[in-house]
Amino acid sequence: MPTSSASTTDSAKSSASGGVQSLERAFDLLERMADAGGEVGLSELSATSGLPLPTIHRLMRTLVACGYVRQQPNRRYALGPRLIRLGESSSRLLGTWARPYLARLVEETGETANMALLDGDEIVYVAQVPSKHSMRMFTEVGRRVLPHSTGVGKALLAGVPDEEVRALLSRTGMPAATEKTITTPDGFLAALEDVRQLGYAVDDNEQEIGVRCLAVPVPDSPTAAAISISGPAGRVTEAATEKIVPVLQGIAVELSQALASSGA
Repeated sequence: MPTSSASTTDSAKSSASGGVQSLERAFDLLERMADAGGEVGLSELSATSGLPLPTIHRLMRTLVACGYVRQQPNRRYALGPRLIRLGESSSRLLGTWARPYLARLVEETGETANMALLDGDEIVYVAQVPSKHSMRMFTEVGRRVLPHSTGVGKALLAGVPDEEVRALLSRTGMPAATEKTITTPDGFLAALEDVRQLGYAVDDNEQEIGVRCLAVPVPDSPTAAAISISGPAGRVTEAATEKIVPVLQGIAVELSQALASSGA
């Protein structure tokens, strides 16, 4: 008598891609939890994933036992603390892989090059290669900033639906880092539309007076990532922008291809 798909042991099945189906499903659930803000109920996961509740319950029990998910007192499930170590290690490696590309960016533009990720509601810098100029912007690796006042923040959020951006801004607030910081959701959404139209983002004295940054997203990155250059406003002029942006975009594509080929 044939066994029903619901009762078939997941680990014994292989997916069409040649992977183990239960692993693919477990990681898909973790991704869906992250997309939902880190905490969900089983019925929500079933609705978005299309998997039956018994399968989801079995996978979640395993993830809870391993520490990657925890069950809340309200019976909902939240991402677990064990993921933090994996994320931190992955971020460090991503920064390491990016450094040769950032070094080329410095060689070709003369300005400090950065790589940043969207981590929750914040921007975190994971890699940097400094300019050889004595006058340069100092943004240390590991620094966390709010996205509304940075070029990398704009580059990353330009690909996010407006309603999700509004929700993020309502959680973080929009404090002014300088007198030029955008401090209203409507103003920020207008800036994101400019990014979509132009293909790059600008921080024009918004995070630090006297400093301009140009940023682009890394296309198809395994996690939302952007690279940027930053330097004194007197060097990163409109004329310089026309030359720098194509270099930024080209290196972002090369970095994307390198990450894809490495399986990152």
